[in-house]
Amino acid sequence: MALRNAVMAALLEGEASGYDLAKAFDATVANFWMSTPQQLYRELDRMEAEGLVAARVVEQKRRPDKRLFSLTEAGRKAVHAHTAEPLGKPAVIRDELLVKAQCLDAGDMEAVRTAVTERMEWATAKPARYERHRQRLLDGRSEEAYFAEAERIGPYLTLLRGMSFERENLQWGDMALRRLEQRTAALRADG
Repeated sequence: MALRNAVMAALLEGEASGYDLAKAFDATVANFWMSTPQQLYRELDRMEAEGLVAARVVEQKRRPDKRLFSLTEAGRKAVHAHTAEPLGKPAVIRDELLVKAQCLDAGDMEAVRTAVTERMEWATAKPARYERHRQRLLDGRSEEAYFAEAERIGPYLTLLRGMSFERENLQWGDMALRRLEQRTAALRADG
């Protein structure tokens, strides 16, 4: 998937500045797509040149003018075309922590334990943010009412996947730390 598809998905929410999109990526799209602000701005410029988004300048007092981006008709057609394309191969995990875990028997077990702990701290913070976003989307409705009434359900479905992913990260981290502790205890007993 290209960054442009994630940008178009974010712009389905409405007009936004590059800064607003970067914040939205962090709060919503980040559960399935990561991007730096620099990548995002470069992609917006390319998309504008290709006619997928339009930008308008808004003058601001005491601040630089800002550009607000919105999907064009061509951008909406590109969103439709993207959703109609068959999926490629399933996503693969490319995670440096898992490479370190794979090597820990020949490496620094304590450093790997620290890395797992740090990952768990990161994964612990995200669900609270995701839950606040979920409550904003639900806006007092039950999940069933949301799915029956909401104009768009895609953001909620991807949010649920992000929440599930972080719960699984925490489960794996708990298990990995327990196993590392068992291994450390066994090594101490042997030697």
